Amino acid sequence: MIYDEFKRQNSDFSEEKTSDDNINQKINESELDSLEWAKEAYARLKQQQEKKNLLESVQSEEKAVEEKKDKELISNENIQLETDISQLSEVDNSSRSNNSDLDEAFTWTTEVLAAQGRKTEEISVEEIDWLGRLRRGLEKSRKSFVTGLLEKLGDDPLTPEVLDDLETLLLRADAGVVATDQILDALRQRLNEEVVDANEGLRFLKERLCEVLDAPIKESGFDLLVPKRGSLNIWLFVGVNGVGKTTTLGKLANLAVRSNYSALIAAADTFRAAAVEQVKIWGKRSDIAVIANSTANADPAAVVFDAIGAAKAKEVDLLLVDTAGRLQTKHNLMEELQKVRRIIDRLAPEAKVESLLVLDSSQGQNGLRQAMAFAKSASLTGVVITKLDGSSRGGVALAVASEACLPIRFIGAGEGIRDLRPFNSFEFVEALLAKR
Repeated sequence: MIYDEFKRQNSDFSEEKTSDDNINQKINESELDSLEWAKEAYARLKQQQEKKNLLESVQSEEKAVEEKKDKELISNENIQLETDISQLSEVDNSSRSNNSDLDEAFTWTTEVLAAQGRKTEEISVEEIDWLGRLRRGLEKSRKSFVTGLLEKLGDDPLTPEVLDDLETLLLRADAGVVATDQILDALRQRLNEEVVDANEGLRFLKERLCEVLDAPIKESGFDLLVPKRGSLNIWLFVGVNGVGKTTTLGKLANLAVRSNYSALIAAADTFRAAAVEQVKIWGKRSDIAVIANSTANADPAAVVFDAIGAAKAKEVDLLLVDTAGRLQTKHNLMEELQKVRRIIDRLAPEAKVESLLVLDSSQGQNGLRQAMAFAKSASLTGVVITKLDGSSRGGVALAVASEACLPIRFIGAGEGIRDLRPFNSFEFVEALLAKR
Protein backbone atom coordinates (compact mmCIF):
# COMPACT_ATOMS: atom_id res chain seq x y z
CA MET A 1 0.00 0.00 0.00
CA ILE A 2 1.48 3.35 -1.09
CA TYR A 3 0.37 6.73 0.19
CA ASP A 4 -0.73 8.69 -2.88
CA GLU A 5 0.05 12.30 -2.00
CA PHE A 6 -1.85 13.63 -5.01
CA LYS A 7 -5.04 11.98 -3.74
CA ARG A 8 -4.00 12.33 -0.10
CA GLN A 9 -4.93 8.76 0.69
CA ASN A 10 -3.55 5.24 0.74
CA SER A 11 -3.80 3.78 -2.73
CA ASP A 12 -3.91 0.32 -4.20
CA PHE A 13 -3.52 1.96 -7.64
CA SER A 14 -7.12 1.29 -8.65
CA GLU A 15 -8.83 4.16 -10.43
CA GLU A 16 -11.45 4.80 -7.80
CA LYS A 17 -12.96 8.26 -7.74
CA THR A 18 -11.63 10.36 -4.90
CA SER A 19 -14.44 10.93 -2.43
CA ASP A 20 -15.51 14.51 -1.76
CA ASP A 21 -16.36 14.43 1.95
CA ASN A 22 -18.28 17.37 3.28
CA ILE A 23 -16.41 19.27 5.96
CA ASN A 24 -17.81 18.34 9.34
CA GLN A 25 -17.18 20.91 12.01
CA LYS A 26 -18.38 18.73 14.86
CA ILE A 27 -16.28 15.95 16.34
CA ASN A 28 -18.23 13.37 18.30
CA GLU A 29 -17.10 11.89 21.58
CA SER A 30 -15.83 8.60 20.17
CA GLU A 31 -13.74 10.46 17.63
CA LEU A 32 -12.19 12.51 20.42
CA ASP A 33 -11.19 9.27 22.18
CA SER A 34 -9.60 8.03 18.96
CA LEU A 35 -7.77 11.31 18.52
CA GLU A 36 -6.34 11.00 22.03
CA TRP A 37 -5.06 7.57 21.05
CA ALA A 38 -3.59 9.03 17.86
CA LYS A 39 -1.86 11.75 19.83
CA GLU A 40 -0.33 9.24 22.23
CA ALA A 41 0.80 7.03 19.36
CA TYR A 42 2.40 9.95 17.58
CA ALA A 43 4.08 11.08 20.79
CA ARG A 44 5.56 7.59 21.16
CA LEU A 45 6.85 7.78 17.60
CA LYS A 46 8.49 11.10 18.35
CA GLN A 47 10.00 9.66 21.52
CA GLN A 48 11.32 6.65 19.64
CA GLN A 49 12.85 8.89 17.01
CA GLU A 50 14.54 11.00 19.66
CA LYS A 51 15.92 7.87 21.28
CA LYS A 52 17.12 6.61 17.93
CA ASN A 53 18.86 9.88 17.13
CA LEU A 54 20.58 9.99 20.49
CA LEU A 55 21.55 6.33 20.28
CA GLU A 56 23.11 6.89 16.87
CA SER A 57 24.98 9.85 18.29
CA VAL A 58 26.25 7.76 21.21
CA GLN A 59 27.34 4.96 18.91
CA SER A 60 29.14 7.42 16.66
CA GLU A 61 30.97 8.92 19.61
CA GLU A 62 31.89 5.46 20.95
CA LYS A 63 33.46 4.62 17.61
CA ALA A 64 35.35 7.91 17.56
CA VAL A 65 36.65 7.31 21.07
CA GLU A 66 37.93 3.86 20.14
CA GLU A 67 39.87 5.27 17.22
CA LYS A 68 41.59 7.99 19.19
CA LYS A 69 44.86 7.08 20.85
CA ASP A 70 45.39 10.22 22.85
CA LYS A 71 44.44 9.36 26.43
CA GLU A 72 43.42 12.89 27.29
CA LEU A 73 41.07 13.09 24.32
CA ILE A 74 39.63 9.72 25.22
CA SER A 75 38.95 10.95 28.74
CA ASN A 76 37.16 14.04 27.43
CA GLU A 77 35.12 11.98 25.00
CA ASN A 78 34.06 9.61 27.74
CA ILE A 79 32.75 12.52 29.77
CA GLN A 80 30.67 13.67 26.80
CA LEU A 81 29.57 10.09 26.16
CA GLU A 82 28.30 9.71 29.71
CA THR A 83 26.34 12.95 29.29
CA ASP A 84 24.67 11.71 26.10
CA ILE A 85 23.83 8.35 27.68
CA SER A 86 22.23 10.23 30.56
CA GLN A 87 20.19 12.24 28.06
CA LEU A 88 19.14 9.03 26.34
CA SER A 89 17.83 7.58 29.59
CA GLU A 90 15.92 10.79 30.27
CA VAL A 91 14.06 10.41 26.98
CA ASP A 92 12.56 7.15 28.27
CA ASN A 93 10.77 9.03 31.03
CA SER A 94 10.02 12.26 29.20
CA SER A 95 6.66 11.31 27.69
CA ARG A 96 5.32 10.15 31.06
CA SER A 97 6.42 13.16 33.03
CA ASN A 98 6.11 15.80 30.33
CA ASN A 99 3.23 16.20 27.87
CA SER A 100 5.20 18.58 25.65
CA ASP A 101 5.41 15.79 23.04
CA LEU A 102 1.76 16.56 22.35
CA ASP A 103 2.70 20.04 21.24
CA GLU A 104 0.38 22.74 20.02
CA ALA A 105 1.22 22.15 16.38
CA PHE A 106 0.30 18.48 16.55
CA THR A 107 -2.89 19.17 18.50
CA TRP A 108 -3.84 21.77 15.89
CA THR A 109 -3.21 19.38 12.97
CA THR A 110 -5.43 16.67 14.45
CA GLU A 111 -8.20 19.19 15.03
CA VAL A 112 -7.98 20.42 11.43
CA LEU A 113 -8.03 16.89 10.01
CA ALA A 114 -10.88 15.78 12.28
CA ALA A 115 -12.91 18.90 11.39
CA GLN A 116 -12.87 17.70 7.78
CA GLY A 117 -14.55 14.45 8.79
CA ARG A 118 -11.33 12.45 8.53
CA LYS A 119 -11.22 9.27 10.59
CA THR A 120 -8.16 8.49 12.63
CA GLU A 121 -7.30 5.46 10.53
CA GLU A 122 -7.23 7.72 7.48
CA ILE A 123 -4.80 10.22 8.99
CA SER A 124 -1.24 9.69 7.83
CA VAL A 125 2.04 10.83 9.29
CA GLU A 126 2.68 12.62 5.97
CA GLU A 127 -0.38 14.81 6.44
CA ILE A 128 0.42 15.60 10.05
CA ASP A 129 3.96 16.51 9.07
CA TRP A 130 2.81 18.69 6.17
CA LEU A 131 0.17 20.58 8.15
CA GLY A 132 2.73 21.38 10.80
CA ARG A 133 5.04 22.78 8.14
CA LEU A 134 2.22 24.72 6.50
CA ARG A 135 1.33 26.29 9.82
CA ARG A 136 4.94 27.29 10.40
CA GLY A 137 5.29 28.43 6.80
CA LEU A 138 2.38 30.85 7.08
CA GLU A 139 3.70 32.35 10.30
CA LYS A 140 4.73 35.65 8.71
CA SER A 141 1.37 36.08 7.00
CA ARG A 142 -0.41 35.06 10.18
CA LYS A 143 1.48 37.53 12.34
CA SER A 144 0.83 40.43 9.99
CA PHE A 145 -2.82 39.54 9.52
CA VAL A 146 -4.16 37.54 12.46
CA THR A 147 -2.50 39.46 15.25
CA GLY A 148 -4.11 42.66 14.06
CA LEU A 149 -7.41 40.89 13.40
CA LEU A 150 -7.66 39.35 16.87
CA GLU A 151 -6.80 42.66 18.47
CA LYS A 152 -9.64 44.29 16.55
CA LEU A 153 -12.13 41.52 17.30
CA GLY A 154 -11.46 41.17 21.02
CA ASP A 155 -14.42 39.61 22.85
CA ASP A 156 -17.02 42.11 21.72
CA PRO A 157 -19.55 41.73 18.89
CA LEU A 158 -18.50 42.83 15.43
CA THR A 159 -18.98 46.47 14.54
CA PRO A 160 -18.77 48.39 11.25
CA GLU A 161 -15.52 49.90 12.51
CA VAL A 162 -14.00 46.44 12.99
CA LEU A 163 -14.99 45.52 9.43
CA ASP A 164 -13.28 48.64 8.13
CA ASP A 165 -10.10 47.58 9.92
CA LEU A 166 -10.47 44.05 8.56
CA GLU A 167 -10.70 45.49 5.06
CA THR A 168 -7.37 47.24 5.57
CA LEU A 169 -5.76 44.04 6.88
CA LEU A 170 -6.97 42.00 3.89
CA LEU A 171 -5.67 44.53 1.41
CA ARG A 172 -2.37 44.72 3.27
CA ALA A 173 -2.08 40.92 2.98
CA ASP A 174 -2.49 41.29 -0.82
CA ALA A 175 -5.87 39.57 -0.88
CA GLY A 176 -6.89 41.89 -3.72
CA VAL A 177 -9.81 44.25 -4.13
CA VAL A 178 -12.27 41.71 -5.58
CA ALA A 179 -11.80 39.11 -2.83
CA THR A 180 -11.82 41.78 -0.13
CA ASP A 181 -15.08 43.26 -1.42
CA GLN A 182 -16.73 39.82 -1.60
CA ILE A 183 -15.75 38.95 1.95
CA LEU A 184 -16.63 42.32 3.46
CA ASP A 185 -19.98 42.49 1.65
CA ALA A 186 -20.93 39.10 3.11
CA LEU A 187 -19.85 40.15 6.60
CA ARG A 188 -21.72 43.47 6.41
CA GLN A 189 -24.87 41.72 5.23
CA ARG A 190 -24.62 39.28 8.13
CA LEU A 191 -24.02 42.15 10.53
CA ASN A 192 -27.16 43.92 9.26
CA GLU A 193 -29.23 40.82 10.04
CA GLU A 194 -28.05 40.06 13.57
CA VAL A 195 -25.52 40.73 16.29
CA VAL A 196 -22.40 38.70 15.57
CA ASP A 197 -20.00 37.91 18.40
CA ALA A 198 -16.24 37.61 17.87
CA ASN A 199 -16.10 33.80 17.64
CA GLU A 200 -19.00 33.60 15.22
CA GLY A 201 -17.48 36.43 13.20
CA LEU A 202 -14.19 34.55 12.89
CA ARG A 203 -15.96 31.35 11.88
CA PHE A 204 -18.02 33.21 9.29
CA LEU A 205 -14.88 34.90 7.97
CA LYS A 206 -13.17 31.52 7.53
CA GLU A 207 -16.16 30.22 5.56
CA ARG A 208 -16.11 33.21 3.23
CA LEU A 209 -12.35 32.88 2.65
CA CYS A 210 -12.81 29.22 1.75
CA GLU A 211 -15.62 30.10 -0.66
CA VAL A 212 -13.39 32.54 -2.52
CA LEU A 213 -10.55 30.02 -2.77
CA ASP A 214 -12.82 27.12 -3.73
CA ALA A 215 -14.82 28.88 -6.46
CA PRO A 216 -12.37 28.26 -9.36
CA ILE A 217 -11.59 24.78 -8.04
CA LYS A 218 -15.25 23.81 -8.15
CA GLU A 219 -15.55 25.44 -11.58
CA SER A 220 -12.78 23.13 -12.84
CA GLY A 221 -14.83 20.05 -11.95
CA PHE A 222 -12.28 18.30 -9.73
CA ASP A 223 -10.97 19.09 -6.27
CA LEU A 224 -7.48 17.62 -6.57
CA LEU A 225 -5.13 17.54 -9.55
CA VAL A 226 -4.21 13.86 -9.85
CA PRO A 227 -2.40 12.16 -12.76
CA LYS A 228 -4.46 9.41 -14.36
CA ARG A 229 -2.62 6.12 -14.16
CA GLY A 230 -2.17 4.10 -17.33
CA SER A 231 -2.34 7.14 -19.63
CA LEU A 232 -0.08 10.06 -20.47
CA ASN A 233 -0.42 13.19 -18.36
CA ILE A 234 1.60 16.26 -19.42
CA TRP A 235 2.09 19.09 -16.96
CA LEU A 236 3.78 22.28 -18.15
CA PHE A 237 5.29 24.69 -15.64
CA VAL A 238 5.35 28.31 -16.70
CA GLY A 239 6.30 31.54 -14.98
CA VAL A 240 8.94 34.24 -14.88
CA ASN A 241 12.48 33.55 -13.73
CA GLY A 242 13.06 33.50 -9.99
CA VAL A 243 9.65 32.28 -8.81
CA GLY A 244 10.87 28.74 -8.10
CA LYS A 245 9.53 27.13 -11.26
CA THR A 246 12.26 24.52 -11.72
CA THR A 247 12.37 23.79 -7.99
CA THR A 248 8.60 23.29 -7.97
CA LEU A 249 8.88 20.86 -10.86
CA GLY A 250 11.57 18.95 -8.99
CA LYS A 251 9.46 18.71 -5.85
CA LEU A 252 6.43 17.51 -7.79
CA ALA A 253 8.62 14.92 -9.52
CA ASN A 254 9.63 13.64 -6.10
CA LEU A 255 6.01 13.64 -4.95
CA ALA A 256 5.11 11.55 -8.00
CA VAL A 257 7.82 9.00 -7.27
CA ARG A 258 6.78 8.71 -3.61
CA SER A 259 3.21 8.12 -4.78
CA ASN A 260 4.38 5.39 -7.18
CA TYR A 261 3.71 7.20 -10.46
CA SER A 262 6.15 6.73 -13.30
CA ALA A 263 7.51 10.09 -14.42
CA LEU A 264 9.77 11.80 -16.94
CA ILE A 265 11.13 15.36 -17.06
CA ALA A 266 11.57 17.55 -20.15
CA ALA A 267 14.18 20.31 -19.69
CA ALA A 268 12.62 22.77 -22.12
CA ASP A 269 14.00 25.93 -20.50
CA THR A 270 16.93 26.12 -22.89
CA PHE A 271 17.55 29.87 -22.61
CA ARG A 272 18.40 30.38 -18.94
CA ALA A 273 22.00 29.66 -18.02
CA ALA A 274 22.41 26.38 -16.10
CA ALA A 275 18.65 25.66 -16.23
CA VAL A 276 19.16 22.27 -17.88
CA GLU A 277 21.79 21.27 -15.31
CA GLN A 278 19.47 22.33 -12.51
CA VAL A 279 16.69 20.13 -13.87
CA LYS A 280 19.10 17.20 -14.17
CA ILE A 281 20.04 17.58 -10.51
CA TRP A 282 16.39 17.42 -9.50
CA GLY A 283 15.87 14.40 -11.73
CA LYS A 284 18.81 12.64 -10.11
CA ARG A 285 17.44 13.31 -6.63
CA SER A 286 14.28 11.39 -7.46
CA ASP A 287 15.86 8.94 -9.91
CA ILE A 288 13.81 10.29 -12.82
CA ALA A 289 15.14 10.44 -16.37
CA VAL A 290 15.52 13.91 -17.94
CA ILE A 291 15.15 14.60 -21.66
CA ALA A 292 17.37 17.55 -22.51
CA ASN A 293 19.43 19.30 -25.15
CA SER A 294 22.48 20.98 -23.65
CA THR A 295 23.09 23.09 -26.74
CA ALA A 296 22.80 26.80 -25.99
CA ASN A 297 19.43 28.26 -27.03
CA ALA A 298 18.17 24.90 -28.30
CA ASP A 299 14.58 24.80 -29.55
CA PRO A 300 12.28 24.13 -26.52
CA ALA A 301 9.62 22.62 -28.75
CA ALA A 302 12.17 20.12 -30.08
CA VAL A 303 12.96 19.02 -26.52
CA VAL A 304 9.24 18.55 -25.83
CA PHE A 305 8.93 16.61 -29.10
CA ASP A 306 11.64 14.17 -27.96
CA ALA A 307 10.21 13.94 -24.46
CA ILE A 308 6.73 13.00 -25.67
CA GLY A 309 8.25 10.28 -27.82
CA ALA A 310 10.21 8.92 -24.86
CA ALA A 311 7.19 9.16 -22.55
CA LYS A 312 5.07 7.13 -24.95
CA ALA A 313 7.79 4.54 -25.48
CA LYS A 314 8.27 4.09 -21.73
CA GLU A 315 4.52 4.36 -21.01
CA VAL A 316 5.07 6.86 -18.20
CA ASP A 317 2.19 8.32 -16.25
CA LEU A 318 3.45 11.86 -15.91
CA LEU A 319 5.62 14.07 -18.13
CA LEU A 320 6.77 17.25 -16.36
CA VAL A 321 7.88 20.06 -18.69
CA ASP A 322 10.07 22.94 -17.55
CA THR A 323 9.64 25.99 -19.81
CA ALA A 324 11.49 29.25 -20.36
CA GLY A 325 10.79 31.98 -17.86
CA ARG A 326 11.73 35.34 -19.25
CA LEU A 327 9.55 38.35 -18.50
CA GLN A 328 5.93 37.95 -19.53
CA THR A 329 6.16 41.20 -21.54
CA LYS A 330 8.47 39.47 -24.02
CA HIS A 331 6.31 38.50 -26.95
CA ASN A 332 8.70 35.77 -28.11
CA LEU A 333 8.27 33.93 -24.80
CA MET A 334 4.53 33.70 -25.38
CA GLU A 335 5.15 32.49 -28.91
CA GLU A 336 7.45 29.75 -27.58
CA LEU A 337 4.78 28.61 -25.13
CA GLN A 338 2.17 28.49 -27.87
CA LYS A 339 4.56 26.51 -30.06
CA VAL A 340 5.10 23.97 -27.28
CA ARG A 341 1.34 23.60 -26.87
CA ARG A 342 0.92 22.98 -30.61
CA ILE A 343 3.55 20.23 -30.46
CA ILE A 344 1.73 18.59 -27.56
CA ASP A 345 -1.67 18.84 -29.26
CA ARG A 346 -0.24 17.29 -32.44
CA LEU A 347 1.83 14.48 -30.91
CA ALA A 348 -0.29 13.60 -27.89
CA PRO A 349 -3.89 14.67 -28.52
CA GLU A 350 -5.07 12.00 -26.09
CA ALA A 351 -2.89 13.27 -23.22
CA LYS A 352 -4.34 15.04 -20.19
CA VAL A 353 -2.54 18.41 -20.34
CA GLU A 354 -2.21 20.87 -17.47
CA SER A 355 -0.52 24.24 -17.72
CA LEU A 356 0.49 25.38 -14.24
CA LEU A 357 1.67 28.90 -13.49
CA VAL A 358 4.22 29.08 -10.67
CA LEU A 359 3.89 32.24 -8.56
CA ASP A 360 6.16 33.55 -5.84
CA SER A 361 3.83 34.66 -3.03
CA SER A 362 6.26 37.35 -1.92
CA GLN A 363 5.62 39.21 -5.20
CA GLY A 364 2.05 39.92 -4.15
CA GLN A 365 0.03 41.85 -6.71
CA ASN A 366 2.85 41.63 -9.24
CA GLY A 367 2.32 37.88 -9.17
CA LEU A 368 -1.35 38.44 -9.94
CA ARG A 369 -0.41 40.55 -12.96
CA GLN A 370 1.83 37.71 -14.13
CA ALA A 371 -1.11 35.33 -13.90
CA MET A 372 -3.29 37.60 -16.00
CA ALA A 373 -0.53 38.00 -18.62
CA PHE A 374 0.19 34.28 -18.91
CA ALA A 375 -3.43 33.13 -18.79
CA LYS A 376 -4.20 33.49 -22.49
CA SER A 377 -0.94 32.51 -24.21
CA ALA A 378 -0.15 29.60 -21.89
CA SER A 379 -3.75 28.32 -21.65
CA LEU A 380 -3.39 28.15 -17.88
CA THR A 381 -5.36 25.53 -15.98
CA GLY A 382 -4.01 26.14 -12.50
CA VAL A 383 -1.53 27.84 -10.19
CA VAL A 384 1.22 26.71 -7.85
CA ILE A 385 2.02 29.23 -5.11
CA THR A 386 5.54 29.01 -3.74
CA LYS A 387 7.63 30.55 -0.94
CA LEU A 388 4.74 31.04 1.45
CA ASP A 389 7.19 30.48 4.29
CA GLY A 390 9.21 33.55 3.34
CA SER A 391 6.36 35.99 2.75
CA SER A 392 3.78 37.94 4.71
CA ARG A 393 1.58 38.09 1.61
CA GLY A 394 -0.22 34.77 1.82
CA GLY A 395 -3.42 36.63 0.96
CA VAL A 396 -2.31 36.70 -2.68
CA ALA A 397 -3.92 33.25 -2.95
CA LEU A 398 -7.29 34.98 -2.58
CA ALA A 399 -6.43 37.46 -5.33
CA VAL A 400 -5.40 34.68 -7.71
CA ALA A 401 -8.64 32.80 -7.12
CA SER A 402 -10.97 35.81 -7.30
CA GLU A 403 -9.37 37.96 -10.01
CA ALA A 404 -7.48 35.51 -12.22
CA CYS A 405 -10.20 32.88 -11.58
CA LEU A 406 -7.57 30.15 -11.57
CA PRO A 407 -7.66 27.10 -9.27
CA ILE A 408 -4.74 26.82 -6.87
CA ARG A 409 -3.45 23.27 -7.24
CA PHE A 410 -0.32 23.09 -5.09
CA ILE A 411 1.38 25.27 -2.50
CA GLY A 412 4.95 25.35 -1.24
CA ALA A 413 5.82 26.37 2.30
CA GLY A 414 9.48 25.50 2.71
CA GLU A 415 12.73 24.74 0.95
CA GLY A 416 12.76 20.98 1.55
CA ILE A 417 11.97 18.47 -1.17
CA ARG A 418 8.75 17.49 0.66
CA ASP A 419 7.57 21.05 1.26
CA LEU A 420 5.02 21.05 -1.56
CA ARG A 421 1.53 19.58 -1.34
CA PRO A 422 -1.90 19.65 -2.99
CA PHE A 423 -3.84 22.75 -2.03
CA ASN A 424 -6.71 22.48 0.43
CA SER A 425 -8.59 25.72 1.12
CA PHE A 426 -9.85 24.67 4.54
CA GLU A 427 -6.37 23.78 5.78
CA PHE A 428 -4.88 26.91 4.25
CA VAL A 429 -7.40 29.20 5.94
CA GLU A 430 -7.06 27.39 9.27
CA ALA A 431 -3.28 27.75 9.09
CA LEU A 432 -3.59 31.41 8.12
CA LEU A 433 -5.98 32.19 10.97
CA ALA A 434 -4.60 29.85 13.62
CA LYS A 435 -4.95 31.52 17.02
CA ARG A 436 -2.02 29.71 18.60
